[in-house]
Amino acid sequence: MSDNSRSTKKPTLAVVGGGLSGLGAAAAAVENGLDVELFEQGRHLGGRASAFRDPKTGTPVDRCPHVAMGCCTNFLDFCRRTGVARHWRRFRRLHFLSSEGQRHDFTPAGWLPAPLHLLPALLRLGQLRFSQRLSIARAVWLLAREPAGPFADRETVQTWLRRHAQSQQTVERFWAPVLVSALSERLDRASLSAAKKVLVDGFFGSRRACDLLVPEVPFGEILDRDVAAWIEKRGARLHRRTGVKRIEGHQRRVTGLLLRDGSRRTPDAVLLAVPWNRVARLLSEPIRAAVPQIGEAEKLRPAPITAVHLWFDRPVTRLPHAVLVGRLSQWVFNRGPQPVSTTAGDPPAHYCQVVISASHELIGRPRDELLREVLADLSAVWPAARQAELLHSRVFTQPSAVFSPAAGVERLRPAQDTPIENLALAGDWTATGWPATMESAVRSGYLAVEAVLRRLGDERRLLVPDLACGWLGRRVLG
Repeated sequence: MSDNSRSTKKPTLAVVGGGLSGLGAAAAAVENGLDVELFEQGRHLGGRASAFRDPKTGTPVDRCPHVAMGCCTNFLDFCRRTGVARHWRRFRRLHFLSSEGQRHDFTPAGWLPAPLHLLPALLRLGQLRFSQRLSIARAVWLLAREPAGPFADRETVQTWLRRHAQSQQTVERFWAPVLVSALSERLDRASLSAAKKVLVDGFFGSRRACDLLVPEVPFGEILDRDVAAWIEKRGARLHRRTGVKRIEGHQRRVTGLLLRDGSRRTPDAVLLAVPWNRVARLLSEPIRAAVPQIGEAEKLRPAPITAVHLWFDRPVTRLPHAVLVGRLSQWVFNRGPQPVSTTAGDPPAHYCQVVISASHELIGRPRDELLREVLADLSAVWPAARQAELLHSRVFTQPSAVFSPAAGVERLRPAQDTPIENLALAGDWTATGWPATMESAVRSGYLAVEAVLRRLGDERRLLVPDLACGWLGRRVLG
């Protein structure tokens, strides 16, 4: 090979893990001059976001529904970059349903500058007394101005809310429905800094930040089919059912990958994009010793999410989505008519997804008991659900769905760059400034590719900036 040929050869990058963070990294890497090879031990790409094919309906189903917000600038960039933005539907209005079934819509005002655009919506929340709405508005203002730093990370949301005179009713009817789903953790465990991040980025700074984006097809299918095809079309090689047994090397450098089939790869760089509780077992002892941050990350604790999939013989609601206040069921997504039988000519069923975040108490609970309570929740708020016949159901609880953004965890989250000169980390659990969200996953992938490029002498930035904060928001936030 000539010297000229060697100089034009692309650096090779091995991405270990085919979840959202790994796919985000692969997409950024192939567009920035790297020769990418991705290894996923499972049958499908997507990791914890992967879909499965339900045997009764014959259709792909996400184990848990996935939503994004308008503030998720890097996730939305990933969707635009890979051509899958068309699969997402944007909503400006949230629908709150009280425990008695009364509907209260939360719609930010498009004619007011942020953060005042939230005030009319807060003052219209009819499930609360007017004095409680004013109390919430004041607390939102104070939380947005709360200084960031170690103290905010050590304090829980619940402690802060009590300190600022938020009643139990305001917590149950406003703070918990908004924050538990966003943080995937209970308020007595979640850190104040995580709540502030969600509040400021998701609601306070921009009028479009709190837009809700819901996929119109299973998100796992989007990743495993459309995103994979886009990445492969640009030259990356994606290996499903190809597990990595060990990442080998010494205290300065990765020297190769040992695959489970006994073969080896020797890439120029490795990007490890697996959950925090799988990282250490993939690294050889010299590498683990050189990256003490891995030991700290192992102290992260999981937070479970439960999803209940229901197929009825008729619609139970016309709303596309709803927040149920004061009930076990937190979010309901109406997915419309879906087949419930593989037999041609059978009428479609009406498919709903129910999400319960921070479902610690549901681990090990009998499925039939949980299903009865969820059906009771729906019947209590929608009369049509009382007459509907349940044709089919699936219940999934993922005990380690995400890491818990508990008080004090920010110090445990490692940077994407590591002391090993050709090893980078990605995952929503790394230091992104965000809790465990799809935005955090994609951010970590972009930041990890930045770290790889930087070691190759390329200082380009891949991270997409946050939404611009309006003039009033900048004044309020200081």
